[in-house]
Amino acid sequence: MADKQITVTSPLLPDLEEFIPMLRDIWDRKWLTNNGHYHKELEKALADYLGVQYISLFTNGTLPLITALQALEVRGEVITTPYSFVATTHSIWWNGLKPVFVDVEEKTGNIDPEKIEAAITPRTTAIMPVHVYGTPCDTKRIQEIADQHHLKVIYDAAHAFGVQVNRESVLKHGDMSTLSFHATKVYNTIEGGALVCHDEAIKKHIDYLKNFGFAGETTVVAPGINSKMDEIRSAYGLLNLKQVDKAIAQRKRIAEIYRQGLKDVAGIRMLEDVENVRHNYAYFPIFINEEYSISRDALYAKLKEHNILGRRYFYPLISSFDSYKNLDSANPANLPIANKLADQVLCLPMFATLTDEDIYRIIDIVSTMK
Repeated sequence: MADKQITVTSPLLPDLEEFIPMLRDIWDRKWLTNNGHYHKELEKALADYLGVQYISLFTNGTLPLITALQALEVRGEVITTPYSFVATTHSIWWNGLKPVFVDVEEKTGNIDPEKIEAAITPRTTAIMPVHVYGTPCDTKRIQEIADQHHLKVIYDAAHAFGVQVNRESVLKHGDMSTLSFHATKVYNTIEGGALVCHDEAIKKHIDYLKNFGFAGETTVVAPGINSKMDEIRSAYGLLNLKQVDKAIAQRKRIAEIYRQGLKDVAGIRMLEDVENVRHNYAYFPIFINEEYSISRDALYAKLKEHNILGRRYFYPLISSFDSYKNLDSANPANLPIANKLADQVLCLPMFATLTDEDIYRIIDIVSTMK
């Protein structure tokens, strides 16, 4: 009998018995979108859970990135990382801005603050770092650089739901932070996202921008877009919020089993927990070097033969795609660490309902591969 298929992620699903009455309630209210009852409830619940003042819900995780750049009136060049999902850089391009790539730290995969200053030009107006795999960036150093050069900071926190540093939300740093609630994330609304800011007036402006710029029935105050979250996904999100802490705890347990099972395997490096950080264990990347018995791509293929669908996340680098590879900052010689990580990384399955049997089967295959 063939092995059952195991993917890198599996969505956190709400209790169907609770969800159906909410769907009936939405139907009875006849208010399916446009800042409805559940939309308002979810914004409040997420602000409370995440420890932030202002949060705006979106229909996916890319539109908050695009809208953040609009709301802060970013122009010219934006310094960012090539080691991320393409949406990070795409959001810069969609705003008619120039992405400028800098290298990353080998230990975390996050943007290297010491490489940022050398990339600043008179046209630079913002920095867009990413909390890769949910590990917080060096927010203190990044803010020091931003303040010194009068730059805006927008964090792509797509992986960082619920992450805290010294018991404070990582989302409080920078001018804004964006979240993704895609089905593959620790917390999801099927598709969805959010934009976190720190000022009531900016929150109001963001809410105008995500609703075509309407400030009233006949008043449009900005060239906005339609990116509102509907009532069904808002209700779904409210239910998932009830179980996300349990899911994170289970993810932590899985990470600990992986680390114990793979710690003595030559050629495999794993990310460790950072002191004073509440991690969410969004992904479990391993990095395969020349000491391992086979190549990263060979291991990826071998796992697939056993119906285990790992993910080379992030590979290839954004800077290697046709849309961006001709930028001066995309030269591989300027991005040695990012290229190294992209060539080594393989994310193993990580989701709350992953069984012990499957975890140990994955460990067995990875640790005995020849």
